[in-house]
Amino acid sequence: MRAVIPILRIFDEAKAREFYVGFLGFRVDWEHRFEPGLPLYLQVSRDGCVLHLSEHHGDCCPGAALRIEVDDIDVYHTELAGKQYGYARPHVDDTPWGSRDMSVKDPFGNRLTFTSAISA
Repeated sequence: MRAVIPILRIFDEAKAREFYVGFLGFRVDWEHRFEPGLPLYLQVSRDGCVLHLSEHHGDCCPGAALRIEVDDIDVYHTELAGKQYGYARPHVDDTPWGSRDMSVKDPFGNRLTFTSAISA
């Protein structure tokens, strides 16, 4: 088996780009529409993290939750805090199980938790 690529439901292309590209620092790898005016499907990535974002109703439901491991949660937190994004000001929490987590919700209700958890 290979890497898992989650699909997250989005409803507004401009808000998705503002959040994932402008705020979180992902880049758009590719995008697809069957024709103009139809729903968007795109891939964004940052380092080793790849996400698919879809406006298609049948692909997935809003409200997903992801845990994304990062090398240095404090560096990423400082980067995000410096952007002064108007819709999220995430903070880092020390968890009882030993990880350091930073959760942020996208404009569509999906929760992304960036974590310093050690992979097993």
